[in-house]
Amino acid sequence: MAHTIKIRARISGGVTTVKTLISHPMETGQRKNKKTGKLIPAHYIQEVTCLHNGKTVLDAYWGPAVSKNPYMSFRFKGAKKGDKVTLKWVDNKGQSDSIETQIR
Repeated sequence: MAHTIKIRARISGGVTTVKTLISHPMETGQRKNKKTGKLIPAHYIQEVTCLHNGKTVLDAYWGPAVSKNPYMSFRFKGAKKGDKVTLKWVDNKGQSDSIETQIR
């Protein structure tokens, strides 16, 4: 599977800022297909986790109200340049993806 996540992690003044963009349809299950009139099944990210050198620094629980191709940015302390940051997600259909980057 091609990566669905773009990630960037930069440190400044002892605070690491992580910015991510996830490609995902994020369907609510309430929209109808214009041609058939049938509901489009729900398909959304349920959990996003970020690890810093294997330790969890963020756990986010999402639902169908999050927009298509969600962007997320957050900060944490205690890292240094070169440390590894891993971001992973799991959706309501069991699909998942993860990516790892180094802090710059």
